[in-house]
Amino acid sequence: MKKGPLYFAKVLLFGEYGIIEDSKGLAIPYNAYKGGFKKSDLLTEKQKWSNENLKKFYAFLKQRVDENPGVVDLDFAQFAKDLDEGLYFDSNIPEGYGVGSSGAIVAAVYERYARNKISVLENLTREKLLRLKKIFAFMEDFFHGKSSGLDPLNSYLSVPILIESKEDLQPAGIPPRSGKEGKGAIFLIDSQRTGETGPMVQIFMEKLKDEGFRKVLKDEFIKHTNVCVQDFLQGDFKNLIGNVKKLSTVVYRHFRPMIPDNLLSVWEKGLQTDRYYLKLCGSGGGGFLLGFTDDFEKTKEELKDYKLEVIYRF
Repeated sequence: MKKGPLYFAKVLLFGEYGIIEDSKGLAIPYNAYKGGFKKSDLLTEKQKWSNENLKKFYAFLKQRVDENPGVVDLDFAQFAKDLDEGLYFDSNIPEGYGVGSSGAIVAAVYERYARNKISVLENLTREKLLRLKKIFAFMEDFFHGKSSGLDPLNSYLSVPILIESKEDLQPAGIPPRSGKEGKGAIFLIDSQRTGETGPMVQIFMEKLKDEGFRKVLKDEFIKHTNVCVQDFLQGDFKNLIGNVKKLSTVVYRHFRPMIPDNLLSVWEKGLQTDRYYLKLCGSGGGGFLLGFTDDFEKTKEELKDYKLEVIYRF
C-alpha cells in the first residue's frame, strides 16, 4: 500500500488548562514526531496493538455517530475493510507525553474516511475551523473522555493555531525561527514517564470548585498566559522570558500535582537561578515539560543530566 500522508505532533506553547476557561492559546506543529497509516499482512506485536486499538476506536465512532447523526459522516465500510486488511498507525509520537499522539490518529481517520470533509486546501473560514474543531473533539473523546479537538486540528492543518477564545481561532503566523545563531530557545525536557490527561483534568476540575483557585486562575494564570501569547507572536522575546517566569511561578505554586515529581527540583532551580523557566506541556503529570531560556548553551550545561529537544530558536 502506498504511504498515506503524515500527521505531526503538536506542542501547545501556551494555554494548557487556561483554554478550558477561555484564555488565549497557541499551538504549533512539531514535525520531529509524526505518524501515518500503513497496512501489513503480517503484523508485529506493536502493529497488532495499534490495529486492535483502531478497532476499538472504530467501534466507539460507529456507536457515537449512530447516536449523534450529522456531526460527521464516516465511511465505516471502508474503515472496517482496511482494519481487516491489517491497517495500523505507524508513529514515533510518544504517548502520554502531551504532544498529541491521539490527535494525529484522529486527524488521519478523518482525512481518510470522512465524506464531504473540509479539506486543508480550501479557504478555512472561522466557521469551518470551529466545525472541524467540534468534529475532532467529538472523535477524540474516545482517548481523553473530554477533548477540546485542538490537537487533531493542529495535526490535520499542520499550521500554528492561535486560540483567541473558545469561539475564535485562526491560523497564526509565528515569528520565523532564527536558526542556529539565536542564543535563546524553547525546548522540551523529558520527565521519562508518561502522564494521563484524564486524571490531571479531573484534579483541575476539582480545584476549580475552590473560589480562591478560580481567582488565581483568572487574575494570574490566564493573564500571564495571554501576555505570553502576545509577546511570542510579536517576537518580543525579552518580555516573553519575564512573563514566562511569572507563569512558571503561578504553576509552581498552584498546579503542583501536574508537575512530575522528578522534575520539581529542576523547576525550582530555574526559578531560583533565572537560567531557564519551565511550564507545563499539555496536561502534565509526566511526559514533556516546556522550557524557555535566553541562553540555551548555558541551560544545556545546567541540565546535562536530562534529555532536551529544541523546538524553536530565537
